[in-house]
Amino acid sequence: MKSSSLIIGRQPLIEAMQSGRGIDKILFQRNVSGESIGEIRKLAEKAGIPIQQVPQEKLFSLTRANHQGVLAFGSLFTYIDLQQAIDHVVSLGLVPLFILLDGITDVRNVGAIARSAVCCGAQVMVIPDKGIAALNEEALKSSAGALEKIQICRVNSLLKAVDTLHLNGIKVYASSMQADQKVYELDFKEPCCIMMGSEDKGLQPYLRKAADMHFTIPMSEDFDSFNVSVAAGIILYEAMKGRAGM
Repeated sequence: MKSSSLIIGRQPLIEAMQSGRGIDKILFQRNVSGESIGEIRKLAEKAGIPIQQVPQEKLFSLTRANHQGVLAFGSLFTYIDLQQAIDHVVSLGLVPLFILLDGITDVRNVGAIARSAVCCGAQVMVIPDKGIAALNEEALKSSAGALEKIQICRVNSLLKAVDTLHLNGIKVYASSMQADQKVYELDFKEPCCIMMGSEDKGLQPYLRKAADMHFTIPMSEDFDSFNVSVAAGIILYEAMKGRAGM
């Protein structure tokens, strides 16, 4: 894990991205231009790093140093390319068990899901570059350190991530209150990725449509639903049981 810090200026940011350092977000002063800005954009797009346009006052509120119209927030974690993560898991002789998060904005839920994922043997967590809770110190604390033990892939398109999973023979499962199949009926022994959506909206429609299979978690009473981190824990535990033949 690296310490979270501010990266100030164009060349320091380019060098940080070229070295593979995790970057949470880049801030551009509005109307900033130059050849190095184009290079930063290309590197950020390749790494799935979000860029935000802000007024000059915002940058000066963060630092009085010569920022050249560019600031970035260094990440606590180093992100890995999804294909590289898949190749690494397969090279270890493991059957992929991944979890993909969509629209989960509560940092404690993200941390708790990571903790369950590690406890149940999941190797990779896929997250979008926008619309998810920041992976900060609170997330690390909520995960009890699990976020340092699982590979994290940050992508600029969850749908493209699903395509990559499919191309590698990894099935994608989605939880749904309306599904007929029960979670304990799934075949978790095959390579798979579990998609979890936000508690209020669930998965985005295009992700639900892209899933290979939908399933439900049975409940004893007609109630709203489980908390998303609790639901993820139940699903991952069922996956671990299924793989152990329990």
